[in-house]
Amino acid sequence: MEKMVIQLLKESGALLEGHFLLSSGRHADRYFQCAKLLQYPDKAAKAMKVIADQIKDLSVDIVVGPAMGGIVAAYELGRQLGVPAIFTEREEGKMTLRRGFEVHAGQKVLVVEDVVTTGKSSLETIEVLEGFGAEVVGIACVVNRSSEPIKYPLYHAVKLDVLTWDKEDCPLCKQGVPIVKPGSRKIV
Repeated sequence: MEKMVIQLLKESGALLEGHFLLSSGRHADRYFQCAKLLQYPDKAAKAMKVIADQIKDLSVDIVVGPAMGGIVAAYELGRQLGVPAIFTEREEGKMTLRRGFEVHAGQKVLVVEDVVTTGKSSLETIEVLEGFGAEVVGIACVVNRSSEPIKYPLYHAVKLDVLTWDKEDCPLCKQGVPIVKPGSRKIV
């Protein structure tokens, strides 16, 4: 299955190679722009089915995707699971539920992302959901590139390692390769 997902990432142009500035401030030689994959409903359905098959026995009442990257992934997984799909978004820099979306105490929630690296957006979303009394049953993502353990079960369509460096140690900087900042999160 992972080979199929890698092929989908390549076919859609979602797997980028070059010199990238990550939201963590680190540099990398690969970047996953999953929006390029998720723009194709047929490819999105195939990738998210890998996750749906993994969690078929997991009790989920609603899926929640952090904006922006989690919106389409959450929608497609919610569609396949037959449950509602909503999203959180930042308001004045803080993740929140808006647009009339609600979660309720005791609801079993799966957080869905496009890519998980540190889990920052997912964890911010989880904080909001748990504030309403929801029970987070896990995190799902198209690409898992995390290297640190995350406190919640993590389900993915593909697990890929990416080399990253601090700016001072980046061989691509030393070679003069121009850097690109493709992500949506601002670096602080």
